[in-house]
Formats: sequence, structure tokens, C-alpha cells
Amino acid sequence: MTLPHLSGKTGEMEKRLANPTKLTIAALAAAAALAVAGCSTTTLKHGQHYTSAELAQIQPGMSQDEVRMALGSPATTSTVNAGTAYYYISSTRKQTAFLDPTEVDRQVVAVYFTPVGSVERIAQYGIKDGKVFDFINRETPSATSSDQNFVSMLFRNLGKRGSGFSE
Repeated sequence: MTLPHLSGKTGEMEKRLANPTKLTIAALAAAAALAVAGCSTTTLKHGQHYTSAELAQIQPGMSQDEVRMALGSPATTSTVNAGTAYYYISSTRKQTAFLDPTEVDRQVVAVYFTPVGSVERIAQYGIKDGKVFDFINRETPSATSSDQNFVSMLFRNLGKRGSGFSE
């Protein structure tokens, strides 16, 4: 049994459900776009990222002040043999939605100075096939390299999950 005063309203409701309006379609499209955007990958960059043209500006014989003017302040410095070294460290991480970010790249630009303070050489270290690799000279440092210990320390946790304090 159908009530006469409700029969007109139910027919109208059935029409709306069968024939969605533009507003309903737009709302569903916006909701779908938000859901897809929430799952997108975000790239997080830390440190100083340099192009090969910027690194080509650093030439042997330049002073420490000229290097700081061209590349900025180094992330860290150290004494290597009788000279010093500037290290510029950068890393790239990717994060998808709410997951933990994962490091996909780490680069270390090392500028080595002579004892008098002029540039001796420049090296760009990264990870290639699981080993520390100098991208400028295309060589892996030997065991007698004076900066291997420092660079190895910078890369030792790459790919490892957690730290000694998190257990």
C-alpha cells in the first residue's frame, strides 16, 4: 500500500538517484582527486645540491674564501694530511603517503686544500653498487686513501634500518 502524499516524493527521489546532477559528479571527482593526491610520492631534499657546472667553477689554486663564495659554507671541515678539506653533504629522500621516508641518494662533495690553503683537488662521492664512489674521477677510493675513513663514516648507515639507540 502506497500513501498518496508520499508517492510524488519517492518518484522524485528515484529520478535524482537515476540521473545524478553535475554537482554530485563534481563532488565525486574532487573526492577521487584528493584520494589519489594523498598517495603521491614526495621528494625531500636536504643539504646543498650542486650541478656539474657549479662544481666546474672550483679550480685548483683557488683560495678557501673563493670556494666559500662559490659553494657556500661547508657542512663540515677536517684536516687531511697537512691541508684541510671542506665537505658539502646532500641527501634525497622519497616519501609516499604516511610511510617512512627512504633515502634514495646521498652525495658528498669534498674540496681538498694544500697546506697553504689553495684548492688541490675536488671529489664528488656517492654510492654506486654499494661502494663509495668518486663520480668526478670515476674511481673507488683505495684502502690507502687519506679521506676514506671520513667518507665511509658518512655512508656507513645508508640502507640500514634503525640505529644502535632504537633497539
